[in-house]
Amino acid sequence: MADRQDVLTGKVALVTGASRGIGRAIAQRLAAEGATVFVSARSLDTVASSQRFGAGQTVPGTLAETVSLIEQAGGKAVAIAADLEKPEERDRLVERVVEQAGRIDILVNNAGFADYARVDAMSLDTFERTLTHYLRAPFALAQAAIPHMKAQGAGWIVNIGSVTALPPTRPFPDYAKAGGDTIYASIKAALHRFTQGLAAELVDHNIAVNVVGPSTAIRTPGASQLIPDDYPTEDVEYLAETVLAMSHLPAAERTGLIAFSMHYPHHEKLTVRTLDGKSVMPSAEPPIFSHPAIAPGGF
Repeated sequence: MADRQDVLTGKVALVTGASRGIGRAIAQRLAAEGATVFVSARSLDTVASSQRFGAGQTVPGTLAETVSLIEQAGGKAVAIAADLEKPEERDRLVERVVEQAGRIDILVNNAGFADYARVDAMSLDTFERTLTHYLRAPFALAQAAIPHMKAQGAGWIVNIGSVTALPPTRPFPDYAKAGGDTIYASIKAALHRFTQGLAAELVDHNIAVNVVGPSTAIRTPGASQLIPDDYPTEDVEYLAETVLAMSHLPAAERTGLIAFSMHYPHHEKLTVRTLDGKSVMPSAEPPIFSHPAIAPGGF
């Protein structure tokens, strides 16, 4: 049994895409360390449907379930339903948090839309939706949160990145030739660069801005269709712990990093805890098949 550190006591966090998967796990981990976590997605207490791969799709998970899990573990969570594809809902999200909590300390841009297609077969709608989720929404939410963080004298913005943003290895492997993730990966690469540029702009205001992405892949309800059944995936706890590590130190000590979930905790010798913070996960080395361009300590 591991004691909670409560490093986020008194802090208010907003996690987007928190009705399931990675977003839910991050929200649970931040709440376990004392933060009041506002969780956001389209699905409040009813599963929301979406268009994907040219057909309607329903994926399990609601904000009500996430709040219940956090409260059962002794944490504090508030659900705010919002569709990030609708500007009127996206642009009011941070203000709704501040109206209810009086502040915002941590912003985690996790919400996503992945509808893979080769460039020559991708619809403009899919392109625009991918751009909105992975660059336009993080920009808009960060822009809304920054004035509050500046006024408070500190803040932490964590964008969820992707190893696909790194250049394809050479010679091109078969999956790269098959394509499908080029636009997703390109926009994630833009998100990485946006993060590092914003970190430079905000370091003197003590606002840290970092990227955390899976070192390999994490099997979630929303991503399962994109991951081959025989692909060795990783546990979400390592990514959640890495996000936590990016959510409490002064910007002068840790900002502008592109960090990956299996590499960073191992390199920094972090104790990785379960999502409720009560137990310790086994120490794990990065998989040998990880992308060779990953910098273990972030870059």
